[in-house]
Amino acid sequence: MVRVGVLSDTHGVLPPQVFSFFKDCDEVWHAGDIGTGVLEELREWKRVRAVWGNCDSFALHYELEERAFFECGGLRVMMTHIGGWPGHYPHELQRTLALAKPDIFVCGHSHILKVMYDKEMGLLHINPGAAGRQGFHQVGTLVRFVIDGQPKELEVLEFPKLNRTDAGRPQHP
Repeated sequence: MVRVGVLSDTHGVLPPQVFSFFKDCDEVWHAGDIGTGVLEELREWKRVRAVWGNCDSFALHYELEERAFFECGGLRVMMTHIGGWPGHYPHELQRTLALAKPDIFVCGHSHILKVMYDKEMGLLHINPGAAGRQGFHQVGTLVRFVIDGQPKELEVLEFPKLNRTDAGRPQHP
């Protein structure tokens, strides 16, 4: 059994809710638009799997992949930043999904929380929305779930979006 926390679009701001909501998670998956300092802080705390997003620095583009393929708890996972949603995947990505056949597909970019089963592709689609303060979203969102033969116990946390006057980065416990 593996406990997973999923977030995206932090844009350099790691809200304190990450540390409480993900405290029992074994690993954290970040679906891009990470920003400065976030990846390092998460890595000090948990195992992290991450992809770069369209707003990330060249340093993160160099360090991370655009698309990550890995296995977790016996399930195949694919993660990228810009991924669309079931029935609306970019053409090239749809071909990649058909070939890779992941059990779980994680993306970000839209700042819109969307968790749904894609019957056509046979996968669980997870877009955790946005956890940072940059963007049009009205609330921050995080997703966590358990992999135990299959994804289960999926939970979403909604929290007030940090505003521009929120200064600094909270320190993790």
